[in-house]
Amino acid sequence: MIFERIESAQEFYQLGKDWNGLLESSASNCVFLTHEWMSTWWKHLHEARQLSIVTARESGRLIGIMPLALRPPQYARMMPRLLEFIASGIIGSDYLDAIIQRDCEDEAIRGFSGELSRRGMMLQFSQLRRHACAVSALPEILRRDRWTAQETGINVCPFIDLTNHTWETYLGTLGSSHRYNFNRRLRALHKTFDVRLESIRSSNDALRGLDVIMELHRKRWDCRGNSEAFPTSSTIEFHREFVGLAARCGWLRLYILSLDDRPVAAIYGMRYGPTFYFYQSGFDPAFNKNSVGLVMMGLSIKAAIEEGASEYDLLHGDEEYKFHWAHDRRELGRLELYPPHRPGRFYKRAIDFNRAARRMARRVLKQG
Repeated sequence: MIFERIESAQEFYQLGKDWNGLLESSASNCVFLTHEWMSTWWKHLHEARQLSIVTARESGRLIGIMPLALRPPQYARMMPRLLEFIASGIIGSDYLDAIIQRDCEDEAIRGFSGELSRRGMMLQFSQLRRHACAVSALPEILRRDRWTAQETGINVCPFIDLTNHTWETYLGTLGSSHRYNFNRRLRALHKTFDVRLESIRSSNDALRGLDVIMELHRKRWDCRGNSEAFPTSSTIEFHREFVGLAARCGWLRLYILSLDDRPVAAIYGMRYGPTFYFYQSGFDPAFNKNSVGLVMMGLSIKAAIEEGASEYDLLHGDEEYKFHWAHDRRELGRLELYPPHRPGRFYKRAIDFNRAARRMARRVLKQG
């Protein structure tokens, strides 16, 4: 098994076909690890990071990828220069991980750990599928070289198991009051308005649909505070390019609910493999009393069932509305690994102190 480091964007961009082929044969397969998502993120959002992808090949065949980037120090947060996964941060990439061909995980992870140990840099892996990711084996291996590991639960991903469900049988799993409320709200809309649900999947309409979703999302959050969904022009450019790629791959699912030809609610989703990913949403607060957000969510779940999805993943966040629809959840975690030298021990103490101080500050502000 030969391990190589990729530090050139051009070389990264040329990996697309092999990258996705490996991903499909791995246990970590998800839309946020596709070459389309990660390379588009790198193009628009890498900022001052440097590429540091590690690949594993056997007889010339790609069998493993550690999709890493080198992040510069963040002195205000007492964070040193470290290695993290590409697409980390506020963009909302869940289930980040190494990508390894099934049945090659143990050998590849041992090889990757050797490469990382030789570099001797802090590792910070966030948005991991806790206890079920390839890199969960790293702490045990690196501890033999006296590394220190710290694992923290950071979030949850509610999800709906749609296996063998029709829309009617799924509705039967919901609480009676929620089921009644959805049906009542939907009937009321049809009595009052001309109701239309548009499903956008083609690249010709992708940008138009994305613009509608961003506008409705801003309307929703203008009266509730700032959202991190579309905070910068770079983030918007990322999504404008990605929806076109997702449409060409057949993954894009943009749903827009219109009343009398006026868009009032929308969902930005992706169907990748057997899973529908609920990525972002928005609605017009002027129609809040009509519960258009509630109706839009239900209709998108119905659409996912009708096209044969076996899971509807609401991704990270423990908002109450998600658990009106979902009964199951996955835990997301953060794994930090500190090298055994003196700076590594200092970084761990400094980061722990900084986080404790920020938690204390939040408690004081909340009490005030």
